[in-house]
Amino acid sequence: MINLRPLLLIPALAAVLCAAAAAPALALDAVPGEVVVQYEPGSPAQAAAAAGAAPQVLRVKDVPAAIERLRRHPGVRYAVPNVRARVAQSGAGATFVPNDPGDTGTAGGWQALQWNFAGEFGVHAPEAWANAIAAGAPGGRGVTIAVLDTGVAYRTRSPYRISPDFRPPQFVRGYDFVDRDRFPFDRNGHGTHVAATIAEATNNGVALTGLAYGARIMAVRVLDSVGEGNATDIARGVRYAARHGAKVINLSLEFDADVRARDIPQLLQAIAYARSRGALVVGAAGNEGRGSIAYPARAYGVTSVGATTEHGCVSEFSNFGRGLDLVAPGGGADTALADDPNCGATESNGRNIVQLTFSGRSATKFGMPTTYEGTSMAVPHVSATAALVLATGVLGRNPSPATLEKHLKRTARDLGPAGPDSRYGSGLVDAAAATAPGGGGIVG
Repeated sequence: MINLRPLLLIPALAAVLCAAAAAPALALDAVPGEVVVQYEPGSPAQAAAAAGAAPQVLRVKDVPAAIERLRRHPGVRYAVPNVRARVAQSGAGATFVPNDPGDTGTAGGWQALQWNFAGEFGVHAPEAWANAIAAGAPGGRGVTIAVLDTGVAYRTRSPYRISPDFRPPQFVRGYDFVDRDRFPFDRNGHGTHVAATIAEATNNGVALTGLAYGARIMAVRVLDSVGEGNATDIARGVRYAARHGAKVINLSLEFDADVRARDIPQLLQAIAYARSRGALVVGAAGNEGRGSIAYPARAYGVTSVGATTEHGCVSEFSNFGRGLDLVAPGGGADTALADDPNCGATESNGRNIVQLTFSGRSATKFGMPTTYEGTSMAVPHVSATAALVLATGVLGRNPSPATLEKHLKRTARDLGPAGPDSRYGSGLVDAAAATAPGGGGIVG
């Protein structure tokens, strides 16, 4: 980046910029903090710049104010923002394709494994990434997502290791409500897998990609080494996440089918508290193939998520019914639905969801297992998409959780019968459509 800072050599102009008052924001897409200025030939300003007649790129704190003041100065021919260009492609077609290699034994890089991001019935991640980059918020930068789960392999501290495709700056402080300490290390692998779908490091030449790779993860351990926990610890985790700035809370967990609202008042109160603090709570519909949504996803104030297969069919294990909000890739086999052309279109099962997590039972050995399927895997796609929406500002600075959920449903890809239905809710979450400027999207 050019940064000659000639104003430091010109006291009169420097004083002008230092005294600049706030000016109306410029609507152009420009490099933040940069002004291009051309001085009049033969002027003292040009001589002080010591760069001939070439325009200079200045680094300033307030671009509109600097331009307004510079244009009033007699020694300046023009002052403009350093506007950006992009390939001559429609917004719906712009993509960002990271360099992550996937499994080194598989050709095609990350795209060969992550159908859930880039496949026919994926969430259109490359287009969403391009939208976020164009908005100046690559990967959902600036948003914190709390992962309430079995913990996350978020740092190295004997006997634990950070996942090879995470970086310490990706994490904010979390908490372990199982062991009651400040170290929410994963002992299972489930939480690391979920966190990787959300924010595995991307375009770094390692392993796979994360949908909201620029977001921060808050690891909150509420499930033990075998993936079990209680309502009180989960409620405490929800409150902790909301109090410490999480804008999205990911609950890839479920209670048994016989648990009702009256059995978990402490958790319902915590969810209401999180919503009042502006956090979107996203929960798993459940994995019993039942016609009712499991708690806590069934609770008021939770965005409930079912699972779909690589073929675009509802997964056979995914709960459905009244109150289902959205679906997202979760893997597994198709549900047998004779009236749905996406179900049973092929004789083979679709693939599951692959991310970098524990290889086997060891918390220090990592791989890309192909056995992860479930509504637990679907939820982080919605959480990550929500983070991208928040970061890109397509809904303004601080949309309410209700507004955010409504937007995710409005931009979802309709599957099954036309309109919302009990199998697919409002449809398959579409990260590209949800982050498109002006509410546009992709048809396909």
